[in-house]
Amino acid sequence: MIENFQHRFIPSTSGDRRTLLLLHGTGGNEDSMLPLASALAPGAAVLSPRGQVLERGMPRFFRRLAEGVFDIPDLIARTGELASFVEEAVARYRLDPEVITAVGFSNGANIAASLLLLRPLLIKGAMLFRAMVPLEPEQRPALTGTRVLLSEGRFDPLVPQSNAEHLAELLRSGGANVTLNWWDAGHELARGEVERAAEWLEGAERVAG
Repeated sequence: MIENFQHRFIPSTSGDRRTLLLLHGTGGNEDSMLPLASALAPGAAVLSPRGQVLERGMPRFFRRLAEGVFDIPDLIARTGELASFVEEAVARYRLDPEVITAVGFSNGANIAASLLLLRPLLIKGAMLFRAMVPLEPEQRPALTGTRVLLSEGRFDPLVPQSNAEHLAELLRSGGANVTLNWWDAGHELARGEVERAAEWLEGAERVAG
C-alpha cells in the first residue's frame, strides 16, 4: 500500500520522536504543507502523502458529489487505504505510533477526522484546520487519550459552524479531549492561528509526556 501513495518522508532532525502526518487540501500535494509542519514542530519527522483522487486535475483524498456532499463509500474505502499506508510507513520508517499527530487542512482535515472516527487507534492526536463532519459512524469511536484541535473560521462559506460543533461532539462522545478554536476568518487561515496551534501541540505533548 505504501507504494501506492506518492509521499514525502522527512526524518527528525533533532531526535524528536514525534511525527506529523500532513494531509493537504484540494489541489495540494505532498509538499504543500511542509512550511506548516516547520512552523508547528520544526524538529519532528514528517510523513506527507498525496491524495489519490483527482477532481478536475486537483489531488484530493476522497471523492465528493458536490460541495460539502461526500461520496461516503469512497470516503470509507480511501480512509482504509490511508490507514494501511500509515501502518506500513510506521514499520518502514521505524516511527513511534504513540506520537503521530495528523495535521490536516480542508479535505485533508476531513479525511483525518474520518481516520479518527473509523480507525480511532491509528493516531493519538490531530490538528484539523477547517474540518467538517465527514460521515456519521455506525458506532462510537474509542478515542480516550486522543487529543484533537479543531481550528475553524466563523465566516467559512464551506463549513457551517453547526457542522464543526457537531464534529467536536462526535469526537468528544468517543472520549477525545477536543479543543475547538474559532477565528474571525473564512476558509483561509487567520493571522496568529498557526502560532496558537503550535502552542496547543506543545501543551498536548507535555500532557502526554
